[in-house]
Amino acid sequence: MRIGKKGRRVGSTLLALTLVLAGCSGGSSSGAGKTEGGSGSAEASGQEAYVLGESPLEFSFYGHYDWYTMPNWGEDKASEWIKANKKVNVVPISSGGNAKQKLSTMIVSGELPDVIWTERGADVESLRKAGAIVPFDDYLDKYPNLKKWAGEETLDMLRSEDGKLYQFPNWYTTQPNGNAGYLVNKKIYNELGAPKLETTEELYAYLKQVKDKYPDVVPLEVGQSASGVDIMSSAFAENRPYLYSSLSMKAVPSGETLTSVFTDDVFRETLVYANRLYRDKLISQDAFTQPLEQVEQKIITGKAAVYVASSPTEFGAIGDSLLSEEDPEAGYIMIWPVHKEGLDKNKIFPGTYNQLGWNVSVISKTAKDPEAIFAFLDWLTGPEGQRISMWGPEGLYWDGVDEEEAPIFTDAFTSDTKGRDELMNSTVNLQWVGNTVYVDNSKMKFESTLPEDKKSWETKWQSEITWKTQYDTTAFVNLNPAGDSNEGIIEQSVGEIYEKAKAQAILNAGSEEEVLAILDQAEQDAQQVGYAQLLEYKTGKWQENLAKLGK
Repeated sequence: MRIGKKGRRVGSTLLALTLVLAGCSGGSSSGAGKTEGGSGSAEASGQEAYVLGESPLEFSFYGHYDWYTMPNWGEDKASEWIKANKKVNVVPISSGGNAKQKLSTMIVSGELPDVIWTERGADVESLRKAGAIVPFDDYLDKYPNLKKWAGEETLDMLRSEDGKLYQFPNWYTTQPNGNAGYLVNKKIYNELGAPKLETTEELYAYLKQVKDKYPDVVPLEVGQSASGVDIMSSAFAENRPYLYSSLSMKAVPSGETLTSVFTDDVFRETLVYANRLYRDKLISQDAFTQPLEQVEQKIITGKAAVYVASSPTEFGAIGDSLLSEEDPEAGYIMIWPVHKEGLDKNKIFPGTYNQLGWNVSVISKTAKDPEAIFAFLDWLTGPEGQRISMWGPEGLYWDGVDEEEAPIFTDAFTSDTKGRDELMNSTVNLQWVGNTVYVDNSKMKFESTLPEDKKSWETKWQSEITWKTQYDTTAFVNLNPAGDSNEGIIEQSVGEIYEKAKAQAILNAGSEEEVLAILDQAEQDAQQVGYAQLLEYKTGKWQENLAKLGK
């Protein structure tokens, strides 16, 4: 699965008042009216399904992220083919590096883009409540790919309070996926005798060796904002995904309720361990201030002995290729996730996945032909759309399909790896409705036929380690309240307390006792701003999810 820039996503807060003022205008285009109350029910009025490619389709697309800049449509091989053969042209609207302000400006002006690509949850609900986006229910049977591949349970989890579906998911799945885990510098590891790296204490001892023998190497790289520390929390309890104690969730299941992260034994033990690593100069000393580009440079140049992250394969694949080209003994391997002594290693899950995947696309009521846009997105998430958007047009890296519609890859797929990777990289930011099961199964089916030395580095470690060690957190999606609600304001305050406490505990504490004292104070501060109310809200959302999942 191609994650793209998932790790760089940023949240947003929409202004409900401006939505009410501007979102209900419906725009002035001729197609807006037919979406009212039923998204232009072509089926009900006897209209035939829209046939992609019979007539030109153009729509505007806005990626609601500070970091996102959509590549020019038609300049890569995949979108060039789509533009020529399906007559689709997508016009980008840039956030200009300030997504929140850009969307607010468009809302106030009453000129919403035709498609908004954004996070699930509160912000989408704000758009829905303002009557600004189109429900998809009348389209699901006419254009069957989404319904077939995502499944009813996933679509039900995406439905809004009114029972309708407004969100088209990206990288949805019904099977484990993900890349979180531990990357190890192969040359350093072998030169140090390839010691056991199974427990947290064995990892600590290894990092000490690295520090003594390789003074110009970071023993343990924990990434931007020390995000790798969150991943390491999985080592201290069985069946414990890092999500619970991450900034995005900040709530730990206990029985039928969600409880404080600051009083959670696992989170506390994790920060004690991280503080010990920091004081002994075994992790990046500028972990909370270093830019992502600096992290990347360390990995691709071999200046880190171990790298723990939510997607270490992104830089690891590049680094392995560059380093092994210069020295066959160099490169990267992955290890089974480390665990605290006494725990079952097969119940340690450093990463997570959920059925809903990453983010979603919504279609504005101002779009001239929302059904046509849905038809395109549905084609794009289907087998043909996925083959072309992932591996380019037929005839270059694949030629024909098998009985399961998986592409039959050509010799060029393995012989022209540079060209293949360049093509895939050129389309990664155009993959808005990724179909995880189709892409991953197609890739693995092909990889299983290859000799070991021909297998893709990334696919090898996904099949051997990472996909086996990701935890299903579907029950914990959509727990965050709207930013302008009471709970949303509380969450912002608790998040600030969390970030400050985590940094202080790792960087400033001089002992285990000081780490715990910082967390005790953070608990008091969080309760004073209403943490209990926030946890009650999240518990309610969690229980709603469990009911939808039949658990």
